[in-house]
Parts: sequence; structure tokens; C-alpha cells
Amino acid sequence: MDNITFQTQSAEMERVTFYKKTYLNVALGVLAFILIEYLFLHSSVVVKFALSLTQGKMWLLMLGGFMLATSYAEKMAVRSTSKNKQYIGYFIYIVAEAFIFVPLLYIAAFLMEDGGMIIKQAAVLTLGLFTGLSAVVLFTKKDFSFLRTALTVGGFVAIGLIIAGTLFGFNLGLWFSAGMIILAAGSILYQTSNLLRKYRTDQYVAAALGLFASLMLLFWYILRILMSRR
Repeated sequence: MDNITFQTQSAEMERVTFYKKTYLNVALGVLAFILIEYLFLHSSVVVKFALSLTQGKMWLLMLGGFMLATSYAEKMAVRSTSKNKQYIGYFIYIVAEAFIFVPLLYIAAFLMEDGGMIIKQAAVLTLGLFTGLSAVVLFTKKDFSFLRTALTVGGFVAIGLIIAGTLFGFNLGLWFSAGMIILAAGSILYQTSNLLRKYRTDQYVAAALGLFASLMLLFWYILRILMSRR
């Protein structure tokens, strides 16, 4: 009985350590994103190149490149048994996120009045919502794996609408951004649920990447909504 109790306590401690490592890596990912974004925004070459990719159908090229880079990075982080390769994949993902954010953050920070305040408000709202949604799963232990199908379908619909909007020149508008925030919130619930049930205790890099991706999606569309109100 004592041996069983010890094994149970040991497994619980190992799981708690896994959670701590995962959220530490999410925090480090956010810090790395901020640093890389700062460097990108203060490089005229990077800014000009990123802005050039937002013109017309070039945005589809940028979006396609982002999807390829993040898909490759995710495979490295999830499938590789090497921690170095997992971290390389995570870093590639962060760099790709930082690059695709360049046009949006450049407009907010340098071309809008009170742009810095808008970015801060978006960051606070994003962090608050992310923390609240994660806490719901961690404290209730509810299984949100059932969201997988809805998130997959929603993701494909969103991509289709973005492509259609780019090709035919119509603005997706506020309701699309609101819908994407709901999709990002669902993704946070799903990824946190995976944290409890899917990942092994040595897969904290892959778990962190999933949460980081959902966090960035949420930040993007919260920022877009706040920018559209100015």
C-alpha cells in the first residue's frame, strides 16, 4: 500500500513538473517573440519586405509560407525525440509568428495614434483570457478533446474566407475577427485539455508550442478588433 501511494505521489509530482515546464516554455516563447519582433520592427529591410507581402495576392504567398514554416516547426517539436530539435522547431515557429505580425504591429505602433496603448491593451486582454481559459481546464479537469473536429472545420473555413477575401477584394470585417477569437479560445481549451490527457511528461516543448500558437492567434484578432475601433 505504501509503495502504491509513493508511486502515485511520484507520478503526480512528475505531472506537476511537466505543467511547470510547459508554461515556463510558453512564457519564454512570448519573451522570445517580443525580442524578435522588436528587432524586426527596427529593421527597415524586414519591415519593407513584410509590408510588400501584404499587397494584393502577395498576402497569400506570405500566408502560405507561414503555414509551411509553422507546420514544419510543429512536426519537429512534436515528433522528434531530440530536445535540441524540439527547441529548434519551437524557435522556428516563434520566428514565423514574429514575421507575420510585422505588418500589423508596424501599423499599430508607428502609424496609429496611441498605437502603443492599443498593443498594450490587446496584450493584457489576451493574457487575461488565456489565463482564465487555461484555469478553467486545469481546475475542473474537463475534457475538451471533443472540440477537435469543430476547430479543424473552423480553421479550414477561416482559411477559405481569407483566401476568398484576398482574391475578390472584400473585407472580412469585425464579425470574422470575433469568430476567430472564439476559435482561438476554443483552441486554448483544447490545447490545455491535451496538456492534461494527451502529452507525455517529456513532451513539454510540444505542449508549449500548441499553447503558444493559440495565444498568438488570440492576440492577433484581439489586436485587429481594437485597431478597427480607432
